Amino acid sequence: MLDIAEELHRWVEQGREFAVATVVATNGSAPRQPGAALAVDSDGTAVGSVSGGCVEGAVYELCQEALQTGRPVLERFGYSDEDAFAVGLTCGGIIDILVHPVRTSVPRPANDGGGAGELVDSTAGTLAAGLAAAATGEAAAVTRIVQGPAELLGRALLVRPDGSHTGTLGGHPALDRTAIEETRALLDAGRTATVEIGVDGARCGQPVVLLVESSVPPPRMIVFGAIDFASALVRVGKFLNYHVTVCDARPVFATRTRFPDADEIVVEWPHRYLDSQDLDARTVLCVLTHDAKFDVPLLERALKLPVAYVGAMGSRRTHLDRQQRLRDVGLTELELNRLRSPIGLDLGARTPEETALSIAAEIVANRRGGTGLPLKGAHTPIHHEAGAVVGRVA
Repeated sequence: MLDIAEELHRWVEQGREFAVATVVATNGSAPRQPGAALAVDSDGTAVGSVSGGCVEGAVYELCQEALQTGRPVLERFGYSDEDAFAVGLTCGGIIDILVHPVRTSVPRPANDGGGAGELVDSTAGTLAAGLAAAATGEAAAVTRIVQGPAELLGRALLVRPDGSHTGTLGGHPALDRTAIEETRALLDAGRTATVEIGVDGARCGQPVVLLVESSVPPPRMIVFGAIDFASALVRVGKFLNYHVTVCDARPVFATRTRFPDADEIVVEWPHRYLDSQDLDARTVLCVLTHDAKFDVPLLERALKLPVAYVGAMGSRRTHLDRQQRLRDVGLTELELNRLRSPIGLDLGARTPEETALSIAAEIVANRRGGTGLPLKGAHTPIHHEAGAVVGRVA
């Protein structure tokens, strides 16, 4: 749901009633992961997607029904061997969809000092608060009951990093406490995932499945080295929704004219800039300088940080020389093994754009647990199980 937060937040502000369908579980090959959403307002306007087209029509109708009944509904869609043209996922997967109406009261006059309308129930209010947080870039997570007692289906909590929260899941008092703890852990990692606990908050007893959708600022990509290959990598990084910084100690090269798509351009020695940054586990560092006076002090620090990816450009000969220099300054073999060098996957790339694609492909494979091998003839899953991260595009 939070992947379309900006549009839905506008709908709430405008007092529009809508139903939002969210993927809450998948099995087999499914095109969209938990958290993906399709919303339909009372006028029939739709935004988002839950299946890449396979079941959109049926989900659209479910949203319209939920708007009429005012009740949430959980529906499963899958491929039917008996009827190849049945509504379902022809790719062979199964998805569970939770549809929840977000209804407002009759709009108030614009001059009465209030907004366009008041939300009818507390769960809708919690969802609206979650949409507002995600739309404005606030780190927060929305947790909903997607499987369990019928009277609790769809109940929601909004949880912030400090543990403060809005809403309630109902049921046993310990349910909220346990849900908040589980949600904070996933929010800290920037993950969207499902969690199973008991109605009483324990791991036993009547099960309740929660969908936790985390919304965090976009992950960072820091590109060191203001060379022509960096310009192409910046564009690809923005396409992948990274917040992209270019850093180079040479002011003549690190300019807005050369890197119009970058979010930030920093003129500083790379290792000094890295020392000044507070980086999280989603950050990717791409070292394109292939100059020892820049690379070695930078990589000496970078390979000790808990970031997602560290890659360095250079020939195999440059790589071997760089490795020895890093050993000489005290890096361990375990730390050196974290370095992706030569950077990127073997695509036979030659141009800056092809090289940027090669680097981006390695970053995505590392993030999602892919092998980098052709899918043709492979026996690996097309969609891996790594938790999704919802990030707001800056």
